Amino acid sequence: MPGFSEAGLMRVPSADAVTESGTRLMNRAATARLLLCAGLLGLAGSAKSQEIFVSNERDNTVSVIDGATLEVTRSFPVGRRPRGLTFSRDGRTLYVCASDSDAVQVIDPDTGALRHNLPSGEDPEQFALAPDDRTLFIANEENATTTVVDAQTRKVLAQIDVGIEPEGMAVSPDGKTAVTTSETTNMVHWIDVPTLTATDATPVGQRPRAAAFSADGRMLWASSEIGGTVAVIDAATRKVVETIEFAVKGIAADRLQPVGITLTRDGRFAFVALGPSDRVAVIDAKTYKVVNYILVGRRVWQLAMTPDESRLFTTNGVSGDVTVIDVATQRPIRSVKVGRFPWGVAVRPASGTPERSAGAAP
Repeated sequence: MPGFSEAGLMRVPSADAVTESGTRLMNRAATARLLLCAGLLGLAGSAKSQEIFVSNERDNTVSVIDGATLEVTRSFPVGRRPRGLTFSRDGRTLYVCASDSDAVQVIDPDTGALRHNLPSGEDPEQFALAPDDRTLFIANEENATTTVVDAQTRKVLAQIDVGIEPEGMAVSPDGKTAVTTSETTNMVHWIDVPTLTATDATPVGQRPRAAAFSADGRMLWASSEIGGTVAVIDAATRKVVETIEFAVKGIAADRLQPVGITLTRDGRFAFVALGPSDRVAVIDAKTYKVVNYILVGRRVWQLAMTPDESRLFTTNGVSGDVTVIDVATQRPIRSVKVGRFPWGVAVRPASGTPERSAGAAP
């Protein structure tokens, strides 16, 4: 070929060589795809869906909702009149307040099997697990005490006298302070955790039910069911800095009964269950203004949020279901039937680090 030396020519492979080479490449690509799919299937098979645990007061059971399908996958029996629920930090232990059994039950959440009972006072309703993951503060409604139990040794550390009919419990994020609400005394009682002694009390509205600390520990929110208000208390001064009231068009004021509370970690919003009004109030936690009311099932009691704060679950006692709320849009997306008169709710995430239930430390 004029102008070209033999060395400068590109050798063109034969058709057979091209076919053989292409086949090898296709085989390698197919093998890679198969390995990738196998790996993904393996991950999917080993991953565990997030689970939501709900206590059913009238059935004496706990229902488990799959977080992916939003369907009840199983239920298991517990003590009489189960109310408060919470998880250990690794998600491997479920604690249940069996109010009419006068016990806190320690349960394997994978099997629903009872491991043992922890001691408590009469009629335990709610509790809070301290950040050390072993000190449990239990509100005993019938004998006006807060029982403090070491969940590992199963020993009672203290019986602290508080107001009449204690119900709500919370522990500060730094683990130094615990609070309990007393329904008849209409107070929030402050407990010094290092000494396990009651040190102060803050008057609030009638029949305080739930308490929750902000993520930074600076503020405590306490709901008053009969008073129809939520008090925001400065944790340093123990003084009420704001009292939040509620109003829904067409709903009588006496049906706006604040009970369960949960707050976002960024301190932007608080969600408050409003009992027989069948609403959840959304509050701007900076301005303390109500920005929305979300319609849920009948007689909403408690709330729990997923760790990524994308979904909020509410227990609705009279309608016997759980409302699933999209937090970003503040709209309900599903209603899930559970047992009779659901009361408590706690999220057990797939990662093993549980989301706080109402009243627990963030």
